Amino acid sequence: MGFKTYRMSIAWSRIFPKGDELEPNEAGLDFYEKVFKECHQYGIEPLVTITHFDCPMHLIKEYGGWRNRQLIGFYERLCRTLFTRYKGLVKYWLTFNEINMILHALFMGAGLYFEDGENQEQVKYQAAHHELVASALATKIAHEIDPENKVGCMLAAGQYYPNTPHPDDVWESLKLDRENYFFIDVQARGEYPNYAKKEWEQKGIKVNIEPKDLLLLKENTVDFISFSYYSSRVASADPAVKEKTAGNIFASIKNPYLTESEWGWQIDPFGLRITLNTIWDRYQKPMFIVENGLGAVDTPDETGYVADDYRIDYLREHIKAMNDVINQDGVELLGLHDLGLYRSRICRYW
Repeated sequence: MGFKTYRMSIAWSRIFPKGDELEPNEAGLDFYEKVFKECHQYGIEPLVTITHFDCPMHLIKEYGGWRNRQLIGFYERLCRTLFTRYKGLVKYWLTFNEINMILHALFMGAGLYFEDGENQEQVKYQAAHHELVASALATKIAHEIDPENKVGCMLAAGQYYPNTPHPDDVWESLKLDRENYFFIDVQARGEYPNYAKKEWEQKGIKVNIEPKDLLLLKENTVDFISFSYYSSRVASADPAVKEKTAGNIFASIKNPYLTESEWGWQIDPFGLRITLNTIWDRYQKPMFIVENGLGAVDTPDETGYVADDYRIDYLREHIKAMNDVINQDGVELLGLHDLGLYRSRICRYW
């Protein structure tokens, strides 16, 4: 099929089963080494996510997940182990999968759970700060161990459209986009944006930031930006507008101009072009789409064959949007991966 890159994720607990051990698990390290060597045998470059919603349960139970600053040190040990062991085998790394998911799925994104009466907003942003510092530290270590390493961030992306031209709807879409890009603003620009600091001030959130943290963030921004894209979103300031899309953590108001999948995810290839241009204009860093695809109820015929032309159409239109963004808009796009997550026969047109 001609693929040149394989995006995959390391399981933290395969390397450090509890997360806080001093020595790694050799069997886990050997497993991934074999995978990477097999990739290179076929001319395929691994693109590796270090943490993909898999904080070891021991770190959650004993330390409280990413609310605890100690996790930065445990993550640093994981990164040093990976970068050292796989030097020359892996040069493209992602620090955290969909890091902005912390704001929407707290346990999945940061291993957070709460006691009655806790200030969840305070804990959420403190955990976010710890992950951002850990990401910057990983970037620093990766570059020190191998100057050929390229480190990227990763977000769940999708541009918000205002539901109407009403200024309140436009403002609501801007606010939701800011929430979405908050983490990448820090990882790509190296400092907390003023809008976030003002929001913390207004909500009484006091994030414990050590002086060295700010310098670390400033000096160790990511080399590229990666993201998942499945659909655009719609924002409304009108509480009477309530009809939402289905089947997605990022469910938003329905867009009447789009079709949708059998799971209620709206399909918007042009939204990918809009999202790519927005990210490029915001950061001017190379991009990599690391998740995109269509889930469907695939029904085999009497021979077992699945005629999934609907999936081929989905992927074709999204690839056309990428072609337009490169050739017409001048955006720097490194590639697209994970098309095969949702069973596709893309070899028909790739």
